[in-house]
Amino acid sequence: MRQLAEHKKVVQRWRELEERVADLVELVSLTEEDEAMQAEIQSEVEAVTAWLDELEFQLAFRSEYDNRNAILAVHAGAGGTESQDWAEMLMRMYLRWAERHGYQAEVLDSSPGEEAGVKSVVIGISGDYACGYLKSEHGVHRLVRLSPFDADHARHTSFALVEVMPEAKDDVDIKIAPDDLKIETFRSSGPGGQHMQKTSSAVRLTHLSTGLVVTCQSERSQYRNKEIALRILQSRLLERELAEQAEEKARVKGKHVAAGWGNQIRSYVLHPYRMVKDHRTGYQTGDTDAVLDGALDDFITAYLRSLMGKEK
Repeated sequence: MRQLAEHKKVVQRWRELEERVADLVELVSLTEEDEAMQAEIQSEVEAVTAWLDELEFQLAFRSEYDNRNAILAVHAGAGGTESQDWAEMLMRMYLRWAERHGYQAEVLDSSPGEEAGVKSVVIGISGDYACGYLKSEHGVHRLVRLSPFDADHARHTSFALVEVMPEAKDDVDIKIAPDDLKIETFRSSGPGGQHMQKTSSAVRLTHLSTGLVVTCQSERSQYRNKEIALRILQSRLLERELAEQAEEKARVKGKHVAAGWGNQIRSYVLHPYRMVKDHRTGYQTGDTDAVLDGALDDFITAYLRSLMGKEK
């Protein structure tokens, strides 16, 4: 029923476009000699063309998981405060991107840095094709800038790993046996007031079969932290399963490059010049401030169009 509802929604969009095109054709035939209507017709043609481009672009979303909500995790690389600050900048960038698109974004868990930034953060992003769009962000992101934490203002290079996972459906995609789950509670080490630091509200889940460990300490309630940790664990297990399937397909087809450390997908250079460049597509821009404020659509579009080209 869920798949049927999704397919009906897609068909409805195309039917609405069909009706709008028919109305436009009729308008043109009725006002062909009316110069005063030409500007309105041109505006409608541009709107219909943009709508068609968007619907055609969504053909890039061929995975059954592209229409899922996304679980996005950012991990600071080596480099201490520099990389932790960079991880927080990326967190803000994705939160602003979600806000621009009207998506609902929630910080599910975060581990603060010693001096600034975050060591890691997990964000839940809900909306149509959230996972399909954000899969373009999976990989290592590199920052080059003059350090605000260095007294000599030397140039530093920082790295952060971004993971994007489809949100798992409870008991549909991944089933976790109770005997395969180790649950531990401990006191929160981060900020949050005396209640969080004096009670064992933080939760650590260990999936015994795979060794995957997920912790959550962002909420005051132990129950809520357990709920969020389980949600993240299910998504990690689903991502692991999908990665194994992709590796098997890549093994048959040929070379496979993992989106891990050492395989940076994008560089953000703030000094000695300003540029953001995606190394997979070659797309780049000099408007670094806009990108860091969430203007990622051009990068996402270039990546997804490159995938469509490869599939052809």
